[in-house]
Formats: sequence, C-alpha cells, structure tokens
Amino acid sequence: MFAVVEIAGQQFKVEKGSKFDVQKLDAEEGTNVSFKTVMLLADGADVKIGEPYVMGPVVECKVLEQFKDDKVRVFKKNAKKRYTRNKGHRQNLTTIEVLSITA
Repeated sequence: MFAVVEIAGQQFKVEKGSKFDVQKLDAEEGTNVSFKTVMLLADGADVKIGEPYVMGPVVECKVLEQFKDDKVRVFKKNAKKRYTRNKGHRQNLTTIEVLSITA
C-alpha cells in the first residue's frame, strides 16, 4: 500500500516505514503527526484518486529530527564593474518516518 500525500506544499509518495525530509514542521522530535491531505491511495489493484483529495485516509508519521540542510551559495559578479555579491542560505528541514496508512 502506498499513498501520495501533500505535506507543506509538496507532494510525496509514501509507504509504511519510509523516511524522508520535508520542509520544517512545527512539531517536537519524537511526536506523531497525521496528514489528511491524501491525493492518491493505492492498495494493490485498488486505486483511489482524489479530486483534489481522497476523503477518509490518514497518514500517521513520527518526527525523527529537525535540522538545517547544507549551505547553498549564491555568487554574482559583473566583470569590469568591480561588483561581487556572495550570499548563503541554509534551509530548515524535518525528517519524518511513516508509521501507518489507514484507509
């Protein structure tokens, strides 16, 4: 069984036991979070597609870690103008693990 879930504006294909990183969620480490924005639910040959969401199924997840991603450098330069600009950004992320998908 797998599902396509919308989490923090992004879509993820999830299965029981899968771990992945999402945009920062307002939840403490070790707490459970549930998502009801299921867009597709597949159990073998039985597939339900939402318009835009499937009503009923819930995906239970556990927050494993809150962390910052690697730094992304943004460097700009105009030749012969003595212009340089160097900026960096680190995105806040949350690692979650799927505990169950209930239909």
